[in-house]
Amino acid sequence: MDAYSLFYKENRDRLYAYLLRMTGEAQLAADLVQESFVRYLGRYGSRDGSRPLLYTIARNAALDAIRKQKVDGFNADGHEDPGNNPEQQVMDREAFHRMLAAIGQLAPPDRELISLVATADLTYREIGRILNISEANVKVKVHRARTKLREILGSGGK
Repeated sequence: MDAYSLFYKENRDRLYAYLLRMTGEAQLAADLVQESFVRYLGRYGSRDGSRPLLYTIARNAALDAIRKQKVDGFNADGHEDPGNNPEQQVMDREAFHRMLAAIGQLAPPDRELISLVATADLTYREIGRILNISEANVKVKVHRARTKLREILGSGGK
């Protein structure tokens, strides 16, 4: 294993935890970890790793992302976006975690189907090809899975 691979392995989890605490968003933190290592490698090559330099790069990338979010936090009228409210952000995050827990309670085929529909940006026809079922069958299964999700969420996720 070369020095850079070892440097990456030793630091990625700690860097992720740092960025997660800094941003409060798991996906953004994961993206920033990758961006930080890419910037580090692009600028300083694979020579001996400097943890403080890596964290400086990561911190700057996070601050840039946070600034961008704040700028994007205003709507076209120049008024603050109500979704930019910290209290609203906490409530949104809790709802997101509740939804993930509810999806986790679905049967694996339904969970896969809902994941494809929600995150893969695929048409029902494309999902049908992936799962080897018809487009009509995808529609029926998505409807049933969403109904199960509503039931789970309606019962408090139990």
